[in-house]
Amino acid sequence: MHPEPIGVATARLDLLPLRAEHAEEMAGVLSDPALHAFTGGEPLGVDALRVRYGRLVAGAPDPAVVWCNWVLRARAEGCLVGTVQATVEGGVAEIAWVVGTPWQGRGYASEAARSLVPLVTAAYGVRTVVAHIHPGHHASAAVATAAGLSPTGALQDGEVRWELSVRP
Repeated sequence: MHPEPIGVATARLDLLPLRAEHAEEMAGVLSDPALHAFTGGEPLGVDALRVRYGRLVAGAPDPAVVWCNWVLRARAEGCLVGTVQATVEGGVAEIAWVVGTPWQGRGYASEAARSLVPLVTAAYGVRTVVAHIHPGHHASAAVATAAGLSPTGALQDGEVRWELSVRP
């Protein structure tokens, strides 16, 4: 049995464990098609997002894999602004983040990612943190750098593998 994701507070954000009920507000946060420029796809409507969040909350079908997902609430604004996630398998966590277009450029993704790394290393025994970032996505590269990851030069599906080795 894996521990459930816990809520975390940073200087400006509350990282709240994802719930299907977040879909209504998050559909608006994630509604800009520009958010999909590097990842593909298109914004999901409330119903589709609620189904997706329900699957994520239910957990990975493989008991050796843990899905950890949080929504980001900006305390000063009192609204959701994005998400962070970690997929943990063995001693490796693959992390990702997205912040809605109106809230980009404020450091929210970096703040959330910086808090995510020690959280998953402590809670799940992670020793390697990775992220896959499109080579042209400079904002995501800056977030990965802020979280302590470095580019490895290895490519997977056209994205650069970024990595951080965590010492016990």
